[in-house]
Amino acid sequence: MLTISDLFRLDDTIAASLFAGKTYPWEVLEGLSAYILQLGATLSPEEFDHPAEDVWIAKDAKVFPSAYLGGPCIIDHGAEIRHGAFIRGSAIVGKKAVVGNSVELKNVVLFDGVQVPHYNYVGDSVLGSHAHMGAGSITSNVKSDKTLVVIRAGEERIPTGRKKVGAMLGDYVEVGCNSVLNPGTVIGPHSHIYPISSVRGTIPPHHIYKNEREIIAKR
Repeated sequence: MLTISDLFRLDDTIAASLFAGKTYPWEVLEGLSAYILQLGATLSPEEFDHPAEDVWIAKDAKVFPSAYLGGPCIIDHGAEIRHGAFIRGSAIVGKKAVVGNSVELKNVVLFDGVQVPHYNYVGDSVLGSHAHMGAGSITSNVKSDKTLVVIRAGEERIPTGRKKVGAMLGDYVEVGCNSVLNPGTVIGPHSHIYPISSVRGTIPPHHIYKNEREIIAKR
């Protein structure tokens, strides 16, 4: 349940080729900036504006004047970048995705239909199709002791080799308001996280996370 094929439907992102030849989703973080520059150069000028050297915005996307878009980044068709959003760079925002008020993105892939609409920080993370982060929920991407992030799944430990790894959210994940997803958190598709949770490790698909001792299968 940790692999790319377990978590995502790759038809739901402009960046499907980024995942080719890789097993785990955090493997795409290392080369994301270079990939965006390569992909951006292939985008049709009839469909995408190119207002800055490393920025591509679909002509039917809505970007509020107060939003900051740092390159390299791609904003796909129908996406909405709202007031005060801060895209620091190395970001792909999928079709009809929403990046909202005071949201900060850095080194991320948001699949189509993702919503991060209110006061979210999403860094070094991959969010699957139609994943939703409630107001104030964040991905923590650096451990307090600054050691390399290791993915935990039961007794299994998978080294990432990276100091910065946020969260990997499968398709249709719902994260409750004011939750913290600790470094290296992986949440399976269609799972829900209760508000005000501190989540670490791996949550299976189709489960509800109430707290670390109460993770129940959906009925």
